[in-house]
Amino acid sequence: MKTVSLKIDDSIFGETEKILSRIKKTRNRYINDALDYYNRHQRRIILEEKLKKESDIVKKESLAVLNEFERIDYAG
Repeated sequence: MKTVSLKIDDSIFGETEKILSRIKKTRNRYINDALDYYNRHQRRIILEEKLKKESDIVKKESLAVLNEFERIDYAG
């Protein structure tokens, strides 16, 4: 496990401490869980962006193929 030092805004720290006292979770576990959640969220965003780019590429190729078929149909 790695040790990390962070600076947290006073308002965020205060709110976190209030929540921690109610849910009976250690600060360390809470921050680890929060980072894990945020990492999963960011991975989904990255995947979504990648899929959009790939979808655009496929869309362009599909339109090109469709146009080619239309030219063949009209030529025949």
